[in-house]
Amino acid sequence: MDEMLLLRHGETEWSRTGRHTGRTDVPLTARGEEQARALAPLVKGVPFDLVLASPAQRARRTAELAGLPEHEVDPDLWEWDYGGYEGITTPDIRRTRPGWYLWRDGVTPGGEQHPGESAAQVGARADRVIARARAAGGRVALVAHGHLLRVLAARWLGLPATDGRLFRLETGTYSRLGFEHGEPVVLTWNAPVNDS
Repeated sequence: MDEMLLLRHGETEWSRTGRHTGRTDVPLTARGEEQARALAPLVKGVPFDLVLASPAQRARRTAELAGLPEHEVDPDLWEWDYGGYEGITTPDIRRTRPGWYLWRDGVTPGGEQHPGESAAQVGARADRVIARARAAGGRVALVAHGHLLRVLAARWLGLPATDGRLFRLETGTYSRLGFEHGEPVVLTWNAPVNDS
């Protein structure tokens, strides 16, 4: 594999307001659609050997607007399942659980739609995506979510899934993972394509 291009989906109303958005399928905002279109120059004319997107409409729409309409949906790219914290902001969680930090403290189980996941479970999904990417060879593009892509970056580097905490990632940004002297490295991280 040459390199992996990671695209975080554009803004949604929930990402704008800091609500944990795991499996709730919210659409892009108008700004999120602009962010997705701004990613298009990164992929124009690039011959990708594999293009994967999360099943969430915010990721699939980002892929389409960025110029990657021929993507395969991969359930392993779903965002972290936040369980009982789905749709809730960190300040609201901390009102009942002072000092809570996702990467250290995890989530509480939710209902049937949101049972919740541990960092290790998200890491196992990221490992499967990395294995697919390496098997595909050449250039790979992934369109997914903030926490999932952060975990994927940590696992790419051989770090524990919880070390995804070290890689802040904004909406509508791109990152690149690749190699230096045959060893996995981060080539670009959390890069905006414009000032939108």
